[in-house]
Amino acid sequence: MNFSFKEIVTASMVLFAVIDILGSIPIILSLRKKVGHIQSEKASIVAAVIMTAFLFVGERILGLIGIDVNSFAVAGALVIFFLALEMVLGITLFKDDEMETASVVPIAFPLIAGAGTLTSILTLRAEYHVENIIVAIVVNIIFVYAVLKSSAKIERLLSKNGLQVIRKVFGVILLAIAVKLFATNVNQLFTN
Repeated sequence: MNFSFKEIVTASMVLFAVIDILGSIPIILSLRKKVGHIQSEKASIVAAVIMTAFLFVGERILGLIGIDVNSFAVAGALVIFFLALEMVLGITLFKDDEMETASVVPIAFPLIAGAGTLTSILTLRAEYHVENIIVAIVVNIIFVYAVLKSSAKIERLLSKNGLQVIRKVFGVILLAIAVKLFATNVNQLFTN
């Protein structure tokens, strides 16, 4: 076991920024208004299972289609970069279909364990030990569960402006992480 506090904190921060559960509070609130109740426990557990499964099986899936982890990490770094640009600039580059029901599907996937999150998990796998990424997933799922349970209180506490500030700060952090992941993995592609 190669537990590293630094790796756990970094991986947790990357996943926290990509999942952006605080920035998703307006979506969660509108879903709650439409259907009444969100199954926080079920959504959190399903998201954790999807993320953990992708951590272990994602690399094999890539192997089947002939893509190495470093190439996927470079592509993932680009996706993370554009997600961060959305957060910082307040623009929409990725268009999502309108969610109609607040079941496990729109909350667990794609809101929590979406394409950006799954890409980030494999990108992190290229640099960090698996056990540290698992701890980071668990930490984020606990936080996601807490936010889902108390989203209305959080909205009142932080206000719309507070949520925007948090989103922009994590967007800048995510930009820096994307640049670092890109640089590290591009070097790996050319040295192999």
